[in-house]
Amino acid sequence: MDLGSGKVTAEEMKGVPHHLLDICEPGEFFSMADFQRLAYTAIDGILSRGAVPFLVGGTGLYVDAVADGYELSDKSPDHDLRAHLETFDTPALYEMLKEKLPDTEIDPKNRHRVMRALERLEADDYHPGRKNPRYELLKFGVTWPREILKQRIDERLERRLQEGMADEVRAMLEDGVSEEFLVKLGLEYKYLTWYLTGKIGYGQMVEELGNAIKKFAKRQMTWFRRDPRIIWLDMQGDPVNEAAGYIEAFLENC
Repeated sequence: MDLGSGKVTAEEMKGVPHHLLDICEPGEFFSMADFQRLAYTAIDGILSRGAVPFLVGGTGLYVDAVADGYELSDKSPDHDLRAHLETFDTPALYEMLKEKLPDTEIDPKNRHRVMRALERLEADDYHPGRKNPRYELLKFGVTWPREILKQRIDERLERRLQEGMADEVRAMLEDGVSEEFLVKLGLEYKYLTWYLTGKIGYGQMVEELGNAIKKFAKRQMTWFRRDPRIIWLDMQGDPVNEAAGYIEAFLENC
């Protein structure tokens, strides 16, 4: 899953060790708790070697799970219950959650989070909002003016398609990765799976995928804008030197 996930290349690493790449196979169950556990292990190892860890990513909930120390369950999922819940549409699942948890603040359109909350409630393992931060941290955000961001998204999508992103998805389908799994991943994998299985044409796939990525980027910004700790770098200025100045001051006070 190199192209669709935008995985950093060996050339882009420039000799800097990167962690949590190629840690599971497509189709394997992998939770936010799994990510948090592996991230903690990697971060602690980096710190023990006297180096500074950077947590880099775009999935806000996963970033916050590590940065803010969410207290997560280590219980294995109930696959029978999950299969049962999958038979309901998202509005019905949300109504079930509201019955059990009237004051829930979970996004009613976030099917995964609604289902996971129902699973944890059933297991008497639901403890929302508990945090235990493990690290002092400095948070940066990067963004662009809207029109430039849209252009960059379109250029990146075109580049990935030219590099063979459709072939990457085709190879996974041929290797037995289920269509259902790929569609649930969303964005590139969902739309390319639909295209490769004949549900939509190429032009429709490119147009709808581009629009979906832009909507996702907007939701990302909504998520991150809620965090007053984030320092927003001027990407049209000199963001590297700007960030370096903040980092030096931060490390001096640690």
